Amino acid sequence: MQLSSRTDIEAPVEFVFAALSDFEAWERAAMRRGADVSRIDKLRAPGVGMGWHVIFRFRGKERTVDLRLTGLEPDAKLGFSGAGRMIEGDMSVELLSLSPKRTRLVLHSKVRPLTIAARLFLQSLKLAKGRVQGKLNKRLQDLATDLETRFAASRRR
Repeated sequence: MQLSSRTDIEAPVEFVFAALSDFEAWERAAMRRGADVSRIDKLRAPGVGMGWHVIFRFRGKERTVDLRLTGLEPDAKLGFSGAGRMIEGDMSVELLSLSPKRTRLVLHSKVRPLTIAARLFLQSLKLAKGRVQGKLNKRLQDLATDLETRFAASRRR
């Protein structure tokens, strides 16, 4: 199943990339939401090959996913791959500078089933693709609003 979305952010591409590539902040955010996140690499600085083992609850069951950073182009692109017991997938986040203070974020994701049960689950998502796409668009817009607020706050200092 493939999904993609895009949104424009009133902040420079450098600021948006710095926020999106602040992996420690994303780890803390996931832990605040109840996930157990642990690093599975030995890298000291952000770079391709970074990995996380994530355990979280979804639909009443504990799920496990291993995530890897597969692409990192400063101020341009982030790529991720992930695999769990039942699904695997890839995601890319591309940033385009529209002007000195405006950035377009484009997200592409592709999820593939590894089991029959996962195939049935993804088929049900495909049937509700409009609703799933709407939720993705809303989450991306919420992220854009948060980044715009943080950028505005950083300018006031």
